[in-house]
Amino acid sequence: MGVTRLKRKDRRNKTVSRLEVQFLKLGRNIEVGSRSKEPKNSQVTKNNAVLDKLTAESK
Repeated sequence: MGVTRLKRKDRRNKTVSRLEVQFLKLGRNIEVGSRSKEPKNSQVTKNNAVLDKLTAESK
């Protein structure tokens, strides 16, 4: 039996589900308590440091 192509709807579902999984994996590292999993030079870590400094200065 030959290989059949996916219909447009199925191709879209495949792509969307892959992107959703990728998004969820990226979002999990930002949860409170899991900051040790983030790399030291990630943009989120840099942003948190700047925000912490600004809140300390405003108090």
